[in-house]
Amino acid sequence: MAERILVLPGDGIGPEVTHEARRVLEAAAERAGLSLSFEESLIGGASIDAHGTPLSEETLALARESKAVLLGAVGGPKWDAMPVDTRPEKGLLGLRKALDLFANLRPATVFPALADASTLRPEVVAGIDLLVVRELTGGIYFGEPRGQALVEGRREARNTMVYDETEIARICHVAFEAAQGRRRELTHVHKANVLEVSQLWVEVVDEVAKDYPDVELAHQLVDSAAMLLVKEPSRFDVLVP
Repeated sequence: MAERILVLPGDGIGPEVTHEARRVLEAAAERAGLSLSFEESLIGGASIDAHGTPLSEETLALARESKAVLLGAVGGPKWDAMPVDTRPEKGLLGLRKALDLFANLRPATVFPALADASTLRPEVVAGIDLLVVRELTGGIYFGEPRGQALVEGRREARNTMVYDETEIARICHVAFEAAQGRRRELTHVHKANVLEVSQLWVEVVDEVAKDYPDVELAHQLVDSAAMLLVKEPSRFDVLVP
């Protein structure tokens, strides 16, 4: 039986990149002896234009019924003037939340033939092989209260960063397990010297670390981590910010 993949080209470069990604998937599936079927639907600005919403119930139902979702890109200048709550990006955020897609794995490596294309010196980028594990369904993107208001005649805007220990722990498990399959080094990037949310992250990361004694854990302030990513990026293995 074929495994169904929902293709959501989206906007801008999305249709182009998903078309080529589908070709790669088809070639890989043929070599691996897998049977894949593909179905397309709309998301983002394309969905707004067709259905008046960045994520239709039809698209969401198809995503729930599929084995995987291949998404291109959302957003563009055409929709930039829309209210935040109705912009194309809300389609992507809604998909993440509805399917509980909480873990984003972002690898970074440099192929020697492309080292000269970097804005950093070739000797600095040489050997880069890191993985950023990003939490997607909590934090400031989804926290309440949020929005704009007129307060004493002045415009005021607010966003709220909220995490509970369960949300933090599950993304930490993903990061530690990823590190076990790599160099067994995990760097937690934080701002615990200022933010209570980051302080909770430090506590939970340390608690989860007890389940992974084979992984070396380090905590790094985001200020110095940003500097080291430019100065000595090859020192990092897995990062969870």
